[in-house]
Amino acid sequence: MNARPTTRPERDTVLAWLAEVADPEIPVISVLDLGIVRDVRWDADTLVVTVTPTYSGCPATEVISADITHALEQRGVAQVRVETQLSPAWTTDWLTDSGRDKLRRYGIAPPVGRAGGHEVAIPVSAIGRRPAPVRGVECPHCGSLNTRETSRFGSTPCKALWRCDDCLEPFDYFKCH
Repeated sequence: MNARPTTRPERDTVLAWLAEVADPEIPVISVLDLGIVRDVRWDADTLVVTVTPTYSGCPATEVISADITHALEQRGVAQVRVETQLSPAWTTDWLTDSGRDKLRRYGIAPPVGRAGGHEVAIPVSAIGRRPAPVRGVECPHCGSLNTRETSRFGSTPCKALWRCDDCLEPFDYFKCH
């Protein structure tokens, strides 16, 4: 895996590699699934990856940057720079359909509806994706809509704690924002 490429890897190749870089707080989804990768480009001999953290104070930002750099260096990219772009702010609208499915299978209810109001360039992973329809928060364990929020604060700042009144299981809900 440390083989040096004879030419610079194409954008699609880099994106495929980034699809394997796990989010450190929710390792079942990648940084591409999460929708935080805004751009991938070459600046002379340096591969520049632009990311927008889920929020400006996200404690995982430095870890994500290091993980992206490490993954690309392991694939032979000699010079990597990860840039942070805070504006426009990340929105749960940028989660991929695959990411939403992975969250659900992991036991985390994906965000319901759209954060809305963002008329901006979307990340490469969300191009061509339709937003999820607005509906109730579905229990990721049994599929029931008979659910309720028990705490606005979950295991990470981007999640809330919910409970299903049918199967009685608690679950995290990835807040829409």
